[in-house]
Amino acid sequence: AGQIVFSKLRERSDQFAARGLVRSEESKQKIGGADDVYVADIREAEHLAPAVQGADALVILTSASPKMKPGFDPTKGGRPEFYYEDGAYPEQVDWIGQKNQIDAAKAAGVKHIVLVGSMGGTNPNHPLNSLGNGNILVWKRKSEQYLADSGVPYTIIRPGGLQDKDGGVRELIVGKDDELLQTDTKAIPRADVAEVCVQALQYEEVKFKAFDLASKPEGEGTPTKDFKALFSQVTARF
Repeated sequence: AGQIVFSKLRERSDQFAARGLVRSEESKQKIGGADDVYVADIREAEHLAPAVQGADALVILTSASPKMKPGFDPTKGGRPEFYYEDGAYPEQVDWIGQKNQIDAAKAAGVKHIVLVGSMGGTNPNHPLNSLGNGNILVWKRKSEQYLADSGVPYTIIRPGGLQDKDGGVRELIVGKDDELLQTDTKAIPRADVAEVCVQALQYEEVKFKAFDLASKPEGEGTPTKDFKALFSQVTARF
């Protein structure tokens, strides 16, 4: 989703001067390798200042990602096991890494932080927390709370299950407190999450707000074009 946000911001160069922040030279080359892409480790607070210096807004899309343990054979039934690499557990990436970004942005005078978290954070027993013993939603929730308490104008977006499908062709739905998880519409294309991030930078209505985000299946409802109307439905501050 981060790559998509970056390319969307670049495409709208009349509105935005975009910078990217990636963790490796390899990732930098993947998104064009230009001077406007910074390489830094979000777990090291002192590395982040140059990337946010002079920025008006920051969109945070970093996340730990579990890996499947080798040797899983789907033909034998059972469930695959997952693990996180050393140093890349949710506590280090989703908590310390996001906290570092928020602190660096606040110190640099950034006026708006958009943070992409996840649905499911109201339930400590959510199955995602047991993956690799990472408690990923617990740590995401902690960084969301840290941002909400930071004093910096914020927008917290908690998408449902991410899909690699076309964006811009579905009706988007906002909710709160994981209510959407009880419905059939709890997934959303990554491209739509990215578009909502970019749109959130443009509307005062969505500052100091937090919301769950999902989409209707393609072909149901009307594709969302009016983001001001979508954001005006959001009432929750956290």
